[in-house]
Amino acid sequence: MKQQKQQRYYVVWVGVTPGIYETWTACQLQIKGYAGARFKSFATRPEAEEAFASRPERYLSRPAASRPAASRPAAVVPSGVLPPEVVENSLAVDAACSGNPGQMEYRGVHVGGRQQLFHFGPVYGTNNIGEFLAIVHALALLDQRGLKMPVYSDSVNAILWVKKKKCRTKLERTGRTEPLFQLIERAERWLQTHPYDTPVLKWETRRWGEIPADFGRK
Repeated sequence: MKQQKQQRYYVVWVGVTPGIYETWTACQLQIKGYAGARFKSFATRPEAEEAFASRPERYLSRPAASRPAASRPAAVVPSGVLPPEVVENSLAVDAACSGNPGQMEYRGVHVGGRQQLFHFGPVYGTNNIGEFLAIVHALALLDQRGLKMPVYSDSVNAILWVKKKKCRTKLERTGRTEPLFQLIERAERWLQTHPYDTPVLKWETRRWGEIPADFGRK
């Protein structure tokens, strides 16, 4: 008699949507083509849940420093306790700028899993521009991958600019800022040509603490 295949549970710490999956096919959808994906299978659901709540380094024996740079995982932001009103399966974005204008960068972090999903910069610009581009980057990424989750930003200006589909920056367009303005125009075109229903929500810093994508430079 053919022996029944044992059930396995697949933990994805870093991937399209971190979580626990009950089939290898479902797991593959989260990791295939995802640079730095981190995952492992477990024999029981409790083992998988315990692993998912822990750092992947406890279960993946090969240290990150020994792997080629292209295969290293995305940065993991320290986790904390989320307020009940915060949607855990969501994407938080934030920007940081050394001077304003100055060297600007932005990133997106999965709120529940605290994995960094994308990062851009540094490039010469302003914080508000970075916040705007970060939201559009998040919307485009979710649209491209067919994912449904809200996007959090702590910038009122950036959220308004996205709604208006226009970056209302006062930064002067010069040779130095030309590459940034080309990115802005690309983001505006995306907003104008891609209808989306992804909620863009205000992160309430005073009540919830710093947004999970914060760069921690205050």
